[in-house]
Amino acid sequence: MKQSHIEVTERIIERSRPTRKAYLQRIDDYLNREKGPDRLGCANVAHAFAAMPQNDKFKIYAEKPTHVGIVTAYNEMLSAHQPYVNYPDIIRDEARKHGATVQVAGGVPAMCDGITQGEPGMELSLFSRDTIAMSTAIALSHDVFDAALLLGVCDKIVPGLLIGALHFGHLPCVFVPAGPMSTGIDNTSKSKVREKYAQGLCDRDELLASESAAYHGAGTCTFYGTANSNQMLLEAMGLHVPGAAFIHPHDGMREDLTREAVRLVVQNAKKDKFVPIGRLVDEHVIVNAMVALLATGGSTNHLIHWVAVARAAGIIIDWTDFHYLAKGTPLLASVYPNGKADVNEFQAAGGPGFVIRELIEGGYMYPDVYTVSGGGMRDYGKKPEKEADKLVWKDYPAESGDETIVRTASHPFNESGGLRLLKGNLGRSVIKISAVPEDRHIIEAPAIVFDAQEELLAAFDRGELERDFIAVVRFQGPKANGMPELHKLTPPLAVLQNKGFRVAIVTDGRMSGASGKIPAAIHLSPEASAGGPIAKIRNGDIIRLNGTVGQLNVLVDEDTWAEREAEELSDAKRHYNAHGLGRELFGGMRRNVLSAEEGAVTWL
Repeated sequence: MKQSHIEVTERIIERSRPTRKAYLQRIDDYLNREKGPDRLGCANVAHAFAAMPQNDKFKIYAEKPTHVGIVTAYNEMLSAHQPYVNYPDIIRDEARKHGATVQVAGGVPAMCDGITQGEPGMELSLFSRDTIAMSTAIALSHDVFDAALLLGVCDKIVPGLLIGALHFGHLPCVFVPAGPMSTGIDNTSKSKVREKYAQGLCDRDELLASESAAYHGAGTCTFYGTANSNQMLLEAMGLHVPGAAFIHPHDGMREDLTREAVRLVVQNAKKDKFVPIGRLVDEHVIVNAMVALLATGGSTNHLIHWVAVARAAGIIIDWTDFHYLAKGTPLLASVYPNGKADVNEFQAAGGPGFVIRELIEGGYMYPDVYTVSGGGMRDYGKKPEKEADKLVWKDYPAESGDETIVRTASHPFNESGGLRLLKGNLGRSVIKISAVPEDRHIIEAPAIVFDAQEELLAAFDRGELERDFIAVVRFQGPKANGMPELHKLTPPLAVLQNKGFRVAIVTDGRMSGASGKIPAAIHLSPEASAGGPIAKIRNGDIIRLNGTVGQLNVLVDEDTWAEREAEELSDAKRHYNAHGLGRELFGGMRRNVLSAEEGAVTWL
């Protein structure tokens, strides 16, 4: 194992010692209780199983089988979650073959950022993660289950399910993905049409035709954004059936992998194989997830989400840990927005399994950790195949299936990972450096300050941004308005960059995991609504964003800067951010939320 990675892990272990110890003690307290329905009162038991088939009911009373709870994010609004419609029947059928019983414990909400992008509903997006975690807890709170299967794919859904599951750390859990949609129009062509529309060079019909050619069927969107980064990270944590992440929803192997998830979760609930999720997800497993994110140039959103996931297991990580891991982790994948390939092409070239094998062999990942497969992380460096109606796992070839998409650890795209920490007199932020052209890694330009993304879009439409500048989009943090993604700003800024202007964005908000090309210092903490320095920036201040060395500074005289007061959001804008489309219901979360670097956690 690389010494740099060991040192980061040791710091995390030491920092987390009190919280991790308390977390594991809570797990032990639950495991030491009496098991099974006999622990509950007769009325409780009758309520719990009233609607089950009589045979299953009798089995639960007489045989005390492994009883599995399903928590599902199924809905028809998200293309990635629509395939889950028949999964409970498949799971129930397979469970009976292994002497187990199953109930759908509950459903969790799942919203689509692609639908809400640039709309007020996006201000609920980040908080939906903790809402999903609470919904998972409610589903499992009936406390009749011996294990759980968690069905979810997209942006906030997987982190929410995982946070919820970790608060039931005494249960063995397996995550069940559904796979990406078929490849449609390529992402580069899609982006070009968006940029044409931003310039008024095509009409809405052409734009809609392009978007519909990109998002056209069941499954995850095929770019390597937050949803597909989720799947990579779950593979790297050993929480999937090995190799399950990117098998198409309609591939015949998808059902086999789902049935294998049932077999594994039932097996893991037995005494001789018992591995609860709270013990599986330890400091080494969290580091493995961080490394996988960095090695594939995954979504910047996970610098928020996996801080929260780790905290749910009593483990404390921060952006400095990501920074030092990134310095020592090679970039092994080039998938849009870091390259031209989509996740189907990534999968065909080797996918998560090839990357994981290379990271293990190169000493960047811990191989000997608990996994739901039972065989450690080396299981996840193999490829699932179907032979004689059985699943088998085979070694990958020594070389990549396509070196423009996936590479070996000895021949990476870059010696360091795709994300970088930026520090300076504006606070701490991150940049997805792997998506930015090298000649744009350093931008120095005057600031143009906006207090809402609509203000920037209006200025672009008026032709006021035809120059070098750094857009400062503030009051977009968790406390201000739920930290919406600002992906809608990418096309106009890309248009300006393509015209030769040197532009960048600095914000306390988020940019989508699909955003790229434009230098973006995001998640700036502390945020404007918490009195962060970003609230002191004025139009014309020179800002220097240096992605090469990891610095972000406003070039204002120190005395002037120290004396300058932070501006506040107007009452009208504050009122708008708190009302409409259910935003009133999330007022408590906005008040209590921690910073982006602390995972934007609302439950502590």
